[in-house]
Amino acid sequence: MSADDPLLLSESKEVQERFSEMIDETLSAVFESFSDDSAFSGIDPYELREKVNSLGFLPEKGKGFEAVLEDVKRDILPHLLRTWSTKYMPHLHSPVLTETICSELIISCFNDSMDSWDQGPAATELEESMVHGLVRLFGFPEETSDGCFTSGGSQSNISAIIAARDWFCTERFGWDVKMNGLPPEYSKLRIYTSEISHFSMDKASHILGMGYAAVRKIPVDDRCRIDVDAFGRMLEEDVAAGLIPFCAVATFGTTDFGSIDDAKGMRELCDRYGMHLHADAAYGSGLIMSERYRERISAIALCDSLTVDFHKMFLLPISCSAIIVRDRELLKCFELHADYLNREEDEEDGYINLVGKSMQTTRRFDALKVYMAFQTRGSEGFGRIIDTAVGNASYFYGRISEDPAFIAPVEPEMSSVVFALEGGDDLNKRVRRQLLSEGTVIGQTVKDGRVMLKFTLLNPNLGPSQIDGIIARIKEIGAGLS
Repeated sequence: MSADDPLLLSESKEVQERFSEMIDETLSAVFESFSDDSAFSGIDPYELREKVNSLGFLPEKGKGFEAVLEDVKRDILPHLLRTWSTKYMPHLHSPVLTETICSELIISCFNDSMDSWDQGPAATELEESMVHGLVRLFGFPEETSDGCFTSGGSQSNISAIIAARDWFCTERFGWDVKMNGLPPEYSKLRIYTSEISHFSMDKASHILGMGYAAVRKIPVDDRCRIDVDAFGRMLEEDVAAGLIPFCAVATFGTTDFGSIDDAKGMRELCDRYGMHLHADAAYGSGLIMSERYRERISAIALCDSLTVDFHKMFLLPISCSAIIVRDRELLKCFELHADYLNREEDEEDGYINLVGKSMQTTRRFDALKVYMAFQTRGSEGFGRIIDTAVGNASYFYGRISEDPAFIAPVEPEMSSVVFALEGGDDLNKRVRRQLLSEGTVIGQTVKDGRVMLKFTLLNPNLGPSQIDGIIARIKEIGAGLS
């Protein structure tokens, strides 16, 4: 290992100068790893696997930073996905705002942890401040609401369903799950969610010991939104059969279609049956920044809990999410005092220990990314980003819905468009693979048993002319393969 490689950051000027050089060298390697606007090198998976495996695992003696960076520069960086490319559009996997890359450097340098105040003093206070701001932003009552940052939408959704389960068992059965485990009625509990909702609802039911069978999938209409009448019938039939509904999930932006459920109609049914209503707005929460489109998710304020993902429409680095709850008491299901970590006497003296609100113990200071992005761009800047994304989806849908070469089954409410070329499943699969080999990455899914292609348009640098170019290339490839 080179003697120039500092072990840790310190007050030493020599260390700081060398670390600055390492950062500069790393940035140069990133910039030199691509020379065009493609999203991917197009390398074959077997060739890439061979390159990566040849790098080795753990040498007896370290090679030093410079040598390792050369290996990464040669075999890794050229074949990473370039999420900033306007030719990358398969998933809810966004490019990232430049200021948030800088925030990641700060987070990594200091490595504060969010479990106890003495592991992240300013970090703790900023997360609390940002959570309170999010409560206001989404229209939750300030005097009762709370939340915390999480690792992603799945953790936020699972946390919400755990909290709903514990609340319901206390309210309905007078049973403390945290102290006594599962109540005798547990096998009868049911969760209700869209048939095209995120799979984390099934994961949550598995983790909670109820299994996938406890998740009741509600049919959707032709816009891929929950059929509220069908939901009502399911509840009536299940209760008559002796089952116990405790939680429903309204999706604000389904993964494939960007469809937004009727949370107002779901709220009425949840109130009738004494259920918790969770908003999975991991995707759609970004619409809150748009004056033009925020009304589409206004019913979020009617829900009991909310999942927000910042690494989707907000364009922040992975991972960054939050759970917000209408009643802060819901998060007490995660509270447990440990003598070494979150002593009660510390909290009495004003030291906030966030571990009591989270499934996790150690957590990163992700709130800094949100703070720096919000302060840098403001609501106006974020509004432009969101309006561009939704507008691009509308433009693309308008183009292909008028073209007989395409099938476009669902008009987008957000920034995802599902479509296919006429010609069958195999043709559409081959088109996607051909585009991938050329450095354009698009998505693939299934609707009504048919293979569909998908654009998830999150990149604010994308414009109509580039969309037209991709449409033309898809048609050209399709014609050549037909």
